[in-house]
This record gives sequence, structure tokens and C-alpha cells, in this order.
Amino acid sequence: MMKKYKTYYKSEIGLIEIIGTENGILSVGFVEEKSKNSFEIHRCLAECIEQIDAYFRGKRREFSVNLQLQGTDFQKKVWSQLMKIPFGETLSYKDVAASIGNEKAVRAVGNANGRNKIAIIIPCHRVIGSNGKLIGYASGVWRKEWLLLHERRVCSTERL
Repeated sequence: MMKKYKTYYKSEIGLIEIIGTENGILSVGFVEEKSKNSFEIHRCLAECIEQIDAYFRGKRREFSVNLQLQGTDFQKKVWSQLMKIPFGETLSYKDVAASIGNEKAVRAVGNANGRNKIAIIIPCHRVIGSNGKLIGYASGVWRKEWLLLHERRVCSTERL
């Protein structure tokens, strides 16, 4: 079993825990507090922290860190599709289902979204309800709203 490393990033919308191995990132998620253990930032996580920091500063739109996706083939297909949603834009769960070739899989897409362990990098926050409402974000809809507004602000500032 490969050794896991952990570090934290303090963002404007909460503490983010990043877990990875030498082969890539396993999870990026919001947590209430750091675990009691102290960690040195392993080099396999340093690049991820830099990219997440650049995202929050409005300097990065896409991520290039290696990911270790852990899920079913269907979930991986959905997550791969989510990474194609352009920065600052949204799709509905129905749009995502159609884009993977199964329009009827709206609930399954929602389920896969909910099981995404790599927040922000796999941008499940860019998936909204067909009616345009912000629904279903494991870390809180308020964070989903903040992330979408952040991306729109970055896009509108770049156009000036």
C-alpha cells in the first residue's frame, strides 16, 4: 500500500484538506479543523497547493496535477466530463448526463457528483439544477455559490 500524505490550505471559504500519494492526489475537501497530527508538506502535495492557491487568487483556471480517481467506471466517466466544463460556466445534471451519452442518468450523475472526493479540481460546483438553481454540494451550497461567483468575477475582470 502506497504511503499517504496530507496537508491543508486555508481558503477564503474554509480549510481544505489535501491527501495524496507519490502517484497523485486522492482527495481535496473542506474540513472543519486540521487533524491533530503535524505534517510536513510532501513534495507530491506542494504542486497541488500552489495550483489551488493560484485558483483562489484568480490566476488559474485549470489544474494539471495527477489525480488518483477512486470510484466506479461510471463515476470516473462523469468526473472526467466535469473537468471539461469551462471555468466560469455551468451545466445542468441533465446536460452532463446527455454529454456522457445517457440522458436518463440524471440521478446517477448527481450521485457521482456527490461522491467526488476531489473538490474544485473536479469542478462539481459547476453542475446546477435544470431550473438554474444551485443544488447539491456536499460542502454546502453557500460554498458552491461562492466558487461560481469567484469564477465569474475572474472572467469578467479578464475582459476589462
